This record gives sequence, C-alpha cells and structure tokens, in this order.
Amino acid sequence: MLTLSPKAPFLYKPQNPNPKTQHYKPQTNGTYCKSELQSERGLEFETGETFFRHESAKGRDLGVLAASLYNQSKGKLRVLDALCGCGIRSLRYLMEAKADFVLANDANDEHRRVILDNLKRVDRGFGDERKWVVTHLDANRLLSECYLQKDFFDLIDIDSFGSDISLFLRSAMNTLSFDGLLYVTSTDGHSSGGHHPDHTLAAYGAYVRPMPFSNEVGLRMLIGGAVREASVLGYYITPLFSYYSYHGPVFRVMLRVNRGKLLENRHYGFITYCNKCGDSQEFSWAELGQISCSCNGSHDSSALVISGPLWIGPLHSAAYISEMINLAGEWGWIGNGAETDLEKLLKQMLDESDPRLKSGYIKMDEVASRAKINSPPLRTMMSAMQKEGYATSRSHIALNAIKTDCPMSECIRIAKELQGVNSFAV
Repeated sequence: MLTLSPKAPFLYKPQNPNPKTQHYKPQTNGTYCKSELQSERGLEFETGETFFRHESAKGRDLGVLAASLYNQSKGKLRVLDALCGCGIRSLRYLMEAKADFVLANDANDEHRRVILDNLKRVDRGFGDERKWVVTHLDANRLLSECYLQKDFFDLIDIDSFGSDISLFLRSAMNTLSFDGLLYVTSTDGHSSGGHHPDHTLAAYGAYVRPMPFSNEVGLRMLIGGAVREASVLGYYITPLFSYYSYHGPVFRVMLRVNRGKLLENRHYGFITYCNKCGDSQEFSWAELGQISCSCNGSHDSSALVISGPLWIGPLHSAAYISEMINLAGEWGWIGNGAETDLEKLLKQMLDESDPRLKSGYIKMDEVASRAKINSPPLRTMMSAMQKEGYATSRSHIALNAIKTDCPMSECIRIAKELQGVNSFAV
C-alpha cells in the first residue's frame, strides 16, 4: 500500500489562493470561539477561530468508542478526519482510540497553527512512523487523491454542514478499507422536516414530507442516501449507531461499509403517516401501488403523507451498542454510580435497537390531544403497553415520545384506561 509521502505536493503545500485579500474574521454570535484553552475528557486543546461546539462532545465520544473497537478487532486504525476544525476529533482518535495514523484536514489553512498546536500533544514521528499529518484541501479533492494513491483508511469522519455530506459519500466510500467505518453528518433540519422535498430528492434521493417524527426521518434520510450511493459503487452499508442532537440540529450516523450488494432491499423503502388516525407504516418498493391506511381515510390523499425512499431498518446494531457500553464502562465513562448523559444515551440506543419497533415515534402530546385527556406519565404508559404485548422504547431523539409497534388507536385506548384508573384513585 502506498502511504502519504512528503513528496506529494497536494498534501504538503497549502496555498491561500489570494492571501492579500482573504482575511478570516470570527463571527460574534457565539458560533466561533475565540482562542482559549478548552478541555474535553481530560484533554486540553485550543479552538482558535475555528467552528467548535461543546455540545458535540457526545458525538465525539461515540466516534472514539467506535474507532477503539475497530482497533481492538482489527489490530490497526488509520483515520481520515476530513473536516477537522480545531483538530480535537483527530487528537482524541490519536490519544484515546490509539490510532496508528491520523490525517487531519481542514480547507482553511488559517487554522493550521491551532491544529498543529493541538496535535503536537502527540509525537508526530518521522517517515513511515509518522502518527499524524495536517493538510488543507477541499475534502473531496483529498479523498480522491488518497484513492488514486491507493492510500486507504479504516475510519473516515466527515463532520459536514447542511446536506454537504451528499457531496462526499462516493469518494469517501472509495477511500475506505474493506469493512471500514464511515462517520457522516448532516445538519439539514429544514429538509428533514419536509420543508424542501425537492432539495432532499437531489441530495439524498428521497422525497421527504412533513411528519411528526421529522428528526428521526432526518437520520433515516441520511442513511438512505448512503445506501443509494453505496449500491452504485457495489457496496452495502450497515448502520452501527445513529445519533440525533438538538443543537444544530445534528444528525450523525456510523456506517460499516462492505463490498457486495444486499440480497434484498427490505430496509430501504417508504414511510407513511396518516394525519387522520395518527398511524405510521412502512412499505417496500414492491408495495408502492398498495400504500394506504386502514382507517376510514385510507384513500384520502390529503390525509396520507408518504416519504421515501428512506432507511426503514433498525437505527442501531444492538450487539455493537453493547460493545460500546462495555468499552465505555472499562474507560470509566459510564457506570460510576450517577448515570451520565452518555450512559443514558447508549442505553436508550440499545432499547431502540429492538427490530420490532416501527419507524418513527409517538409523542405523548399527540396521544393526549387525540384522546382529549391529560397525558399519562410516559413510564406508566410504556408499562401498560408492554403488558399488552407491544414493544416499547423511549426515543433518544424526543424526550416525551415512545417508539413502539402499537397502533395509535390502541395508544389512545390505553391512555384513556390509565386516565380512568388515575381519576378513580383520586
């Protein structure tokens, strides 16, 4: 395998196309941080004038856990951080996941000093023993150059903005090692909310309409777009975990990419939501002509909303999340008596991995509105649903929502019965 060489000019001669006129100015709305010392998981670093959010720490935690699991199972780990910002992700991959090599890239060469200062906490090494390299190129160009040099990576992290990830998927998949990991990002909340269906069709190959569980649709839209791009290249993907965070909003998905095509596309289809009865359903491509709802408004085109094609399979791998929980426990990130945010998130992801759960989630406010009652406590509602044989899980995406295979009509009945019991007791 050819490795990155100091002789490769595209990697080691960052150029400002017009250095006399380009002057970066930090924004004053809090999005960009002034240069000051920060700390994350005990690692100190500077942010300079780069884009940085403390709220994204959990997403970085998840990435590091996945990277370390890969290293433990394969005995190697080469990481490409395509949009590295200040370099904190690259630093954490080096120090916590024990990466053999990290290529930290940021298109803005004015961030070079900050990135270098942060990564200098790890000895860079020389020649074939180098631990890290910093470059300043357009991410697609970098990925393409690495592919042409047959310089493949085990994990590629692309923390992009908006729907830009659609621009990088093919070149990233081509640059991955066999059975490699691709950590992708979208911050396009407007599209996931169904406000720009033509845009999502162009970016992700999915026509997305407004649905009450739009933030989960955003994750499924992102995975579905990756499924489409992978199939073009003769690959197939497996989502290992999917993470939504309200700030941004941010949709992050860790994908395992393999050569070959899935024998069936049962996890790549369409999601419907009926505004009349509140039920959501999943349909395959073969069922396109049969899409309807069992309620009286089944043929009312204004009541039934269809989005797709999207990923309609599990958002997480239960086995993989269990490994992440075990590793986080070994590192002392969870299991210290008081449940941390990361521990709560991983446990909810594990619950969400139940294959019986349908796409989407049911908000308790919607149940209460349709039932014309006060909403029963979420835990009480889940317990009652489970006693009747339905699968349930809290959603890590929405606080007061339940993922379940229970129809809305049954949710309303159960909620009314609970209200009657509570009222009688009072």
